[in-house]
Amino acid sequence: MTTYRSLAAGVVLVALGGCASKGDLRRVEEQLVLQRQETLRADSARAADLADLLGLQRRIMDSLDATGRSVAGLSRQLQTLRGDVANDLISIQQQLVQVQALTGQSQQRLTELQTQLEARSEQAAVTAQVPADSAAPAGAPEVAAPAPGAPSAEQIYSASLQQLRRGSPGTARMGFRELLRQYPRHERVPDATYFVGETFAAESPDSAAAYYQKVVADFPQSPRAASSLYKLGLLAERKKDLEAARGFFTRVVRDYPRSDEAALARDRLKTPAR
Repeated sequence: MTTYRSLAAGVVLVALGGCASKGDLRRVEEQLVLQRQETLRADSARAADLADLLGLQRRIMDSLDATGRSVAGLSRQLQTLRGDVANDLISIQQQLVQVQALTGQSQQRLTELQTQLEARSEQAAVTAQVPADSAAPAGAPEVAAPAPGAPSAEQIYSASLQQLRRGSPGTARMGFRELLRQYPRHERVPDATYFVGETFAAESPDSAAAYYQKVVADFPQSPRAASSLYKLGLLAERKKDLEAARGFFTRVVRDYPRSDEAALARDRLKTPAR
């Protein structure tokens, strides 16, 4: 807008000065047109970026809704199974009563049969509960098949990384975690885990350190392991824990001597303790 005003002011001044030629006016007009076109292109690019972000959020919400429906369906199936088991037990107990009346078996034998029946009933109940308990154990990653039409791991990773680079760590973190949930065995898992740590680096160093340590422990062969060790050293420096920092930098140099982080770690180790 300032450029427009400057150019317009120039046109007015040139015109008032009486020294403007048609060629000068044409060049000024062309500059105005070019400036407007550049502004329109920039606005279009921002609108496209916003549309991509909204699309990613919509796909993530759709995926979460589909997962919720699947869990609800499984819960209904378990309830139906328990009801069927209860009905079967009632039927068997009725048959036992009839057997007692018809055959005159001793009460001791019937008691034994009832004890066996109760044991089998308890075992069936435990078996019916296993899917529900193992569907989401505490601390374990969820393994869910992607919903039809869901974005691929690469699409989620690329969009999330783009949001992180644009200064939106919260949105990026949501995308990386969705990748870890939908594709827990994908080759991008070490990268996504590392970048979840990066999204916490500024606001929550302890959370960032937890994700960096997970990369080092679970994916030691990944290039992100060297980066994670180096970042752990920097976080330790920030906390004035220089001994821990030197330990992390030493591990980078020792375990990943050919990495880019190894050169940076060597420089850190040469720097006197502060």
